[in-house]
Amino acid sequence: MEPLIQIQEVNKSYGSTQALRDVSLDIPAGRIVGLVGPNGAGKTTLLRILTGSIDYQGRVRVLELEPRNQRKQLMAFTGVIHDVAVLPPWMKVRHVLDYMQGVHPRFNRQHCEEFLATTDIEQRRKVKQLSKGMKTQLHLAVVMATDTRLLVLDEPTHGLDILFRKRFYTTVLDEYFDGDKTIVISTHQVEEVEHILSDVIFIRNGEVMLYMTMDELKEKFVQVIASAGKADEVRRLRPLTEHELFGRKVFLLRDVDRTNLATLGEVQVPSVADVFVAMMGGEA
Repeated sequence: MEPLIQIQEVNKSYGSTQALRDVSLDIPAGRIVGLVGPNGAGKTTLLRILTGSIDYQGRVRVLELEPRNQRKQLMAFTGVIHDVAVLPPWMKVRHVLDYMQGVHPRFNRQHCEEFLATTDIEQRRKVKQLSKGMKTQLHLAVVMATDTRLLVLDEPTHGLDILFRKRFYTTVLDEYFDGDKTIVISTHQVEEVEHILSDVIFIRNGEVMLYMTMDELKEKFVQVIASAGKADEVRRLRPLTEHELFGRKVFLLRDVDRTNLATLGEVQVPSVADVFVAMMGGEA
């Protein structure tokens, strides 16, 4: 079976600025992929290419469609939620549902209304009267009710409080993801999504620095909190990073023999954020 997303040597420039450089990725169906990078890394540009909203150089196939020339067909099976709400502000919520029912053949209004009933969103209110969190919830309700195969989330919870962010991703996992669909999440706050990811992509300055499954990440990287007097022995293993925590030295290692690591200190599984900072040279 072909990957759900195929990207081969994709480049994109804005004038003299190269936003993406020779990006190649294959993303299978049934994955939750975190696209992680600092601001300006190229995350949004890549997602806009995947959804056919901008031109590019290279080859891209999404759901066996070419995004630029087959965008209408692609978007019938793709949901997108951005940081900036794109729903018409002058529409009432019920009119948004009327519109979706009229234009999208697989829109399930009952499903959408059932989800909205669990929120504080009233159908008589205009979109512009909703809070940012409510707009995000409304957008999510519409996307979940269209039975899409691909969900693209571009910093959807940016600027929202931590409780809402947790509820949002829990809803995505419980109500949308079923093991056959694919979710691509762009974020520079990896801590809030790493618990749901199956794969992670690190991107910086338009280049992919790392693409692994979460299981591979745990196999390749290990963190050691050195015991007293053992720091120099750990340093001989050429750690990626070293920092001090409560007077103890903490090291992040890659591709090392773990047989005797426990004799050097406390061995831990690093967080995605720890690996991200190491790979980015401290840039977050």
